[in-house]
Amino acid sequence: MELRVDNVPNFGDYSMRLAYRLRDLRRRQGLSQEAVAHRAGIALYTYQKFEKGESKPGTPMNPTYHTLLSLAWVFGLSVTELLDLDGSARPSPGDE
Repeated sequence: MELRVDNVPNFGDYSMRLAYRLRDLRRRQGLSQEAVAHRAGIALYTYQKFEKGESKPGTPMNPTYHTLLSLAWVFGLSVTELLDLDGSARPSPGDE
């Protein structure tokens, strides 16, 4: 059996897409980073790194499922909607 790598996602690109999504959702709902972090039960620093697409400087974010569930709850979405894997969510005007 041959291992194919042509369909393996680029996690750096994925992390940036999720970062833009988090920032867009937060802005649309008029929330501060601090409010989102508090409601999700995560550290402000952690959430700020997520909006930059990182978990550690220079490392793509890799949130736990629990964190994804918490963030989805804050924004009133399912995890699937939060992740926007099909790219159907559109950013707010001026955020592209």
